[in-house]
Amino acid sequence: MNAKVKVAKLSLLSNSILIVLKLIVGLITGSVSIISEAIHSTMDLLAAIIAFFSVKISDKPADDIHPYGHGKVENISGVIEALLILAASIFIITEAVKKLMIPGDVESIGLGFIVMFISSAINFIVSKKLYKVAKQEDSIALEADALHLKADVYTSLGVGIGLLLIWITKLNFLDPIVAILVAIFILKEGIELLISAFNPLLDVKLSNDEIKIIENSINKFSATYCNYHNFKTRKSGQVRYIELHLVFPENMRIKDAHHVCDEIEDDIKKSLNHSEIMIHLESSENNSNCDECKRKCH
Repeated sequence: MNAKVKVAKLSLLSNSILIVLKLIVGLITGSVSIISEAIHSTMDLLAAIIAFFSVKISDKPADDIHPYGHGKVENISGVIEALLILAASIFIITEAVKKLMIPGDVESIGLGFIVMFISSAINFIVSKKLYKVAKQEDSIALEADALHLKADVYTSLGVGIGLLLIWITKLNFLDPIVAILVAIFILKEGIELLISAFNPLLDVKLSNDEIKIIENSINKFSATYCNYHNFKTRKSGQVRYIELHLVFPENMRIKDAHHVCDEIEDDIKKSLNHSEIMIHLESSENNSNCDECKRKCH
């Protein structure tokens, strides 16, 4: 079992436990903000399930039907997770508005306060593990799952503080207001995740920082080639696809030009893991009397 699958299982377990805790305490206390947190954790669980299966599928090697691998499964799962977050936030806002219109008392505030802070602590630990593996494996699915739990840390703390304020002030209307604030935070999280997960499905170029790294590697060997063009990049799951046309002096041997390409590829891969590089060799349009071509061929 690889690291991605292991940490995805951990997320499944922690979310399942927290859903049960929050739902029981939410029903006992009658707090809409705690119930909203139970709903949030349910979305987290669904996201964890999606992430678990997506990382298993995305690790499958390329085949005849999927010659570029299965990496975009992670992006699809990220889009689905984002839509789940948006749906959850709308539901929470709807329920909170109803509670504002028909207010009710919040009971057993101390119990709710304790559960919210236990939830924050658990999610903080699990989200850190998820982020660590997500960065190591460059997994958008695990990063999305970690983002869910990171948001849950803040929202649980917010609900806990809201319950504390209700206990101090006896103002029960603060409960649905806190729930609405939680929902707005979740809504923002969902929109950011949707953009992040959806862009690679449209073959958006790599980040400017990554492109700079690639260009630096190519430019290290500028003394051996004339120029390059048709430079394209995209990403599928954790794999970065890089393409370019490299123009060599017309008198350079294919063997020597191919060696330069190998060196460029190796240099890029040292800085960017999971990179697939395709370099198309071209001969300079200048004739053999070009001084620049003569210099680079010898």
